[in-house]
Amino acid sequence: MTSINQKLTHSFNGLSWLRRASLGLLAGAIVLPQAAHAQAAREPAQAPAQRAPGGATYADLVTLAEASGMVVRAQIRRQTEVAPERAPGLAPGHARLYVQAQTQALISGRSAVGEDLVYLIDLPRDAKGKPPRLKDRTVLLFANNAGLGPKGATQLQLAGNNAQLEYSPALETRLRPILSELVAGDPPPVITGIKDALAVPGTLAGESETQIFLETRSGAPVSITVLRRPSQEPVWGVSWGEIIDSSASAPQRETLRWYRLACALPDELPSSANLSREADVRALAARDYAFVRSQLGQCARALT
Repeated sequence: MTSINQKLTHSFNGLSWLRRASLGLLAGAIVLPQAAHAQAAREPAQAPAQRAPGGATYADLVTLAEASGMVVRAQIRRQTEVAPERAPGLAPGHARLYVQAQTQALISGRSAVGEDLVYLIDLPRDAKGKPPRLKDRTVLLFANNAGLGPKGATQLQLAGNNAQLEYSPALETRLRPILSELVAGDPPPVITGIKDALAVPGTLAGESETQIFLETRSGAPVSITVLRRPSQEPVWGVSWGEIIDSSASAPQRETLRWYRLACALPDELPSSANLSREADVRALAARDYAFVRSQLGQCARALT
């Protein structure tokens, strides 16, 4: 199968304004991050998730930010459509555009960015079959630095075709706390699944404690505790470390800790993770896990 690098290199053959040396660096600019595909949106359990200006949800913004080495505010100066015969893999009804833009601000990033930017993006055509007109639009770009392009411009590799968002001050305000959490000294680990779950009934009727141990990409311990007391509402919390704290609290909605759980945990407790052997105790662990899932609510996505 033809590689994405080969496809994009072929796309730019014959375009005189793009230096041949830059073709390999631009390759891959339209590849969507795998994590964005792997995490599906869930049905809402409580209040509908809020969307940022431009249609992005909190989960969309975190996914794009994590897949990017930088976030840039830029103004588009020029667009050039790549001929369809030089745009293999282009989805029907879309146009592949080579965009030239001017940097306005580096919102976040681990490397410098030049005044001039270039990148590739696939966008849907309008009802008349024409590509969208981008000139003079101010956008937020979630991208990685792909080196120098024509005339010293910084080539960007977008985190996906939805990684160009219409800029607004409200969107930037919504995004900045996410970026701050991601670069904090102790960000919560990425959850990859459920390791074990064990429910322990108490001595009184209606009393129990369930502990759910999670798997993480880094191996860092994370556990959920659900406490039930007679005539009281169940209480749950998350311990982000070795010590299991029965007084730990649940994460606030639309924070990075909430995202780690709501967008990674399965809808139901896997049977293989339930360590209890007795049917009624297994049912208690499954019920407590379902309670946690309902409390977390949906991981809504509109773009990723």
